[in-house]
Amino acid sequence: MSTLEPERGTGTGTLVEPTPQTSHGDGDHERYAHYVQKDKIMASALDGTPVVALCGKVWVPGRDPKKYPVCPMCKEIYESMGAGGDDKGKGKGDK
Repeated sequence: MSTLEPERGTGTGTLVEPTPQTSHGDGDHERYAHYVQKDKIMASALDGTPVVALCGKVWVPGRDPKKYPVCPMCKEIYESMGAGGDDKGKGKGDK
């Protein structure tokens, strides 16, 4: 038997590697509502500029945040800010 041939009974197979999950930035893949400054949401609605959530996620909002649970990281950051918010005016933490 040649060393280049497979042993009898072992058969051949195909190694299938999983396809990596890629994000297209629409935010739909996470299914979370994020905390963002209200004025940033308004600006995004008018001119389509991306917003940055407290957790660091950057995207252009386009879905109803009431349909999704709040991002755990945004919620934790917002709650740690206290009632007055920080110096940047993120006190209300709009979704």
